[in-house]
Amino acid sequence: MQKPSSPGLAWRRNIPLFIIALLVIAVDQLTKLAVELNLAVGQSVPEAGFFRFTHVHNTGASFGMFQGQYLALAVISIVGICVLLYLALGMSRRFPLLDTTLARVALGLMLGGMIGNLIDRLSQGYVTDFINFSFWPAFNVADSSTVIGALLLAYALLRLAWKDELPDGKDT
Repeated sequence: MQKPSSPGLAWRRNIPLFIIALLVIAVDQLTKLAVELNLAVGQSVPEAGFFRFTHVHNTGASFGMFQGQYLALAVISIVGICVLLYLALGMSRRFPLLDTTLARVALGLMLGGMIGNLIDRLSQGYVTDFINFSFWPAFNVADSSTVIGALLLAYALLRLAWKDELPDGKDT
């Protein structure tokens, strides 16, 4: 059973979430800046191979869907950020899954990734992508962070479900 915390100290539970989000935003923006300063749009280093750094301007969403839908994607990003903040700050005491360190790390990764790409959309009208595997569309640190955060949150949910299925809620 969890210890009740005093209302004045409840904000401390979310420090990891905000630190992780800020780190993701910083790394994302710095890597995008490095790409923009060192590679022309469309340029790859190395020029061929399984893995390359390729400077791409993505005006759409994942996998190049919804190209040119700047305003709609910005609004969806803002709504997503608000939902994540509501889950992290408003619903974490109500749902045990959200009141765990793993969930806070996951939400921090997702929040940082969403904000990182939103900064690009609002300031440039596109997102800079640069990590390029030959079999996958180019992506960036923010995209990776969002996906890893979603996978961690799914894992936390599965762990909670498995724990509830065991007799007496004991871990194996």
